[in-house]
Amino acid sequence: MPQHQSSNRFQKRKMAEINVVPYIDVMLVLLVIFMVTTPMLAEGYKVKLPEASAKPVKKTKTKPIVVSVDEKGRLYVNLGETPHKSMKAKKLVKMVMAKRNKHPKVPILIQGDVNADYGKVINAMSILNNAGIENFSLITKPTKRR
Repeated sequence: MPQHQSSNRFQKRKMAEINVVPYIDVMLVLLVIFMVTTPMLAEGYKVKLPEASAKPVKKTKTKPIVVSVDEKGRLYVNLGETPHKSMKAKKLVKMVMAKRNKHPKVPILIQGDVNADYGKVINAMSILNNAGIENFSLITKPTKRR
């Protein structure tokens, strides 16, 4: 009998462990997806906006078209697959008009960097106006209350 007890003592116990490797793989894939898609969610190209006290534009159901002018005068629009790449005026007008034809009441917003040449922002407004767009708004940052 004593031999039987000693053999039980040396048996290995099965341990219940969770294999976390597949979960880590899924988390890494989700992380990459979120890292790629998050910059695309921003409204237009990021510029440093000037401050002004103005009434906010009414929100609409459709996502507005945002035309951005950076400090070097380059043009951007928040449409298409590459909203963070600058484009020529003709391509910008083509994209804006295509969106405007599908959604005639979509608001068009222009944001110019605080360090952009005033003429470059006016040029962006002129480009849109020459394409037949008469209603657009300028984006500014609210003034700081003192």
